[in-house]
Amino acid sequence: MTNKIGWNLDNSYARLPKAFYTSHTPEPVEFPKLAILNEPLAAALGLDVEALQGEEGQAFFAGNKVPEGASPLAQAYAGHQFGNFTMLGDGRAVLLGEQITPEGERFDIQLKGPGRTPYSRGGDGRAALGPMLREYIISEAMHALGIPTTRSLAVVTTGEAVIRETHLPGAILTRVASSHLRVGTFQYAAAREAVEELKDLADYAIKRHYPHIEADENRYLSLLKEVIKRQAALIAKWQLVGFIHGVMNTDNMTISGETIDYGPCAFMDTYDPATVFSSIDTQGRYAYGNQPGIGGWNLARFAESLLPLIHEKQEQAVEMAQGAISEYPKLYQQNWLGGMRAKLGLFNEETQDESLIKDLLDLMKKHRADFTNTFRSLTFGKTEGTELFGSPEFAKWHDQWQERLGRQEETKESSQELMRNSNPAVIPRNHRVEAALEAAVTEGNYSVMEKLLDVLSRPYAHAPEQAEYTTLPAPSTLPYRTYCGT
Repeated sequence: MTNKIGWNLDNSYARLPKAFYTSHTPEPVEFPKLAILNEPLAAALGLDVEALQGEEGQAFFAGNKVPEGASPLAQAYAGHQFGNFTMLGDGRAVLLGEQITPEGERFDIQLKGPGRTPYSRGGDGRAALGPMLREYIISEAMHALGIPTTRSLAVVTTGEAVIRETHLPGAILTRVASSHLRVGTFQYAAAREAVEELKDLADYAIKRHYPHIEADENRYLSLLKEVIKRQAALIAKWQLVGFIHGVMNTDNMTISGETIDYGPCAFMDTYDPATVFSSIDTQGRYAYGNQPGIGGWNLARFAESLLPLIHEKQEQAVEMAQGAISEYPKLYQQNWLGGMRAKLGLFNEETQDESLIKDLLDLMKKHRADFTNTFRSLTFGKTEGTELFGSPEFAKWHDQWQERLGRQEETKESSQELMRNSNPAVIPRNHRVEAALEAAVTEGNYSVMEKLLDVLSRPYAHAPEQAEYTTLPAPSTLPYRTYCGT
């Protein structure tokens, strides 16, 4: 590494067949200015934090200067968007390359919002500051919660306006990911009926993410099974903290098992499986309670794209793929049930645990209890002061729970420690996120966002200074709505 910033870039994706991408250089902007830099992430990537804060770093983050070793490109992919299949691609993103860290790990470095690409389909390829800061906040909060996710390295303002319903300040996000391989990337190859290209893509995904299956007798079936396992675990983690992705299209599901594309996402306050925040999800397809099922639906589309590789005879390929997909509900349930047991301080397993958990969730829904704060209160035994905790049904449930805790060998202190490590004190509450974005976008004041990020970086600390961030928003007659942020 001869450059002072520390770029150590390769682009293995660029060695795939040309159909999977178009080489493309970002469009320069006139007045780039660093809004926020993720210093710990930069250091972990082997980059010089001080150098990144200078003019050269800003130029890289804005797309005005291409780092040494980069091979910028826009990726092609397809996807089922709200159930409808469409050929897509990076309409406002450019993959610079893959940073190889001092530990030898490989991470995509992608600019989001650096101008039009060949896949923009009429869009301007730009991004507004608010949505880019929102992705920064939510993705870093997810990382701190222990949920696999793409991460945010930096946001720069462009000094240019983007036009949506009004003029908004423009920005570019630098996103870091294990890769940007999507279910939709495989659908793209399958839709083109290019079996050799599909095979190249699958071999690449295996080598990059699942090298331990390269020697398997049927490595493509093994690939399907590995992705199923990762997604079952990921979506269970979403459910356990009340996270709602908002737009679970197949082009927004990664092969690596990371959460990607934070558009109309949000965290649930009041527990209700029907909760939808996205302004465009008018039918509730991607509601909180539907996320596990949609995960299975998306994985079935992934399986369909792999059929030509799984077996040369389609009937046998379908049978083998169906066998793999049939494991998803069981894997999801195992992950979710294990996580819920931990949230209630349960170390062992009993057949009635699922009923115990369901009864609590039903009571939470009935009494419109806050998802995060209910489990936080149970963790510390502060079961008073809410409609839920004052109800006779809860008292009965609480007695059953205490009896269940008493039927395990672990101590009460061990159970509480398990609960402390499983129930976050803080999540990115919607009103807190909006306050941070309002201060940053309209006033240029990033202190609110920086304080929020600091609190969210230690969600399981249960520290006194986090208390104010556990409070609920003021009552409103209007439902909270989020937008795709294009």
